[in-house]
Amino acid sequence: MKAIVVDDHPLARIAIRNLLDTQGINVISELDDGAKVIKTVEITQPDLVIIDVDLPSLSGIEVLEQLRKRRYSGAIIVISAKNELFYGKRSAALGANGFISKKEGMNSIIAAVEAASNGYSYFPFSLDHFSGEATSEQKKLDSLSTQEINVLRYILNGTSYADIASKMHISNKTVSSYKIRLMEKLNCPSLIELYDFAQRNKIW
Repeated sequence: MKAIVVDDHPLARIAIRNLLDTQGINVISELDDGAKVIKTVEITQPDLVIIDVDLPSLSGIEVLEQLRKRRYSGAIIVISAKNELFYGKRSAALGANGFISKKEGMNSIIAAVEAASNGYSYFPFSLDHFSGEATSEQKKLDSLSTQEINVLRYILNGTSYADIASKMHISNKTVSSYKIRLMEKLNCPSLIELYDFAQRNKIW
């Protein structure tokens, strides 16, 4: 099995590589930037992609979405230290095979890889959280579209409207519309409140 590991933290990449080595999985590429992943996957055709949510250029969620749109059929495991319910749901909806919270430790990656290899998904928190009553703020987050989430993450990272428009292949006016709509949905009248909301819910 060939794998690509994508994380902007070198120590995380080393830890994942060592884990995969114990299972005889060959890590053929390590990347630290989301924008590099699509081309690398198309060239190398790995069986497995393990990708962190927080990456420069494109987030792991955006990369996941693009890979599935391009009909990449290998296993994709998303990892994150942020809000596991929010990013776990997004990962599942966009076609990931599993989601691992870094808070639970990297060893769960092996369980996720084994599940994917056998045709199963690995979202270990789903039974606890998906079936329970979501908080008011979680419901607000769930109301956001994928495009609104992408704009939200760019805004939180201080990306200009022009750069957001370029990265997402949309107009500046559309970026502005998404921003207005997501702030209304999250009931955040100002950017300061938006930052507070994001930090409180561990999505940034």
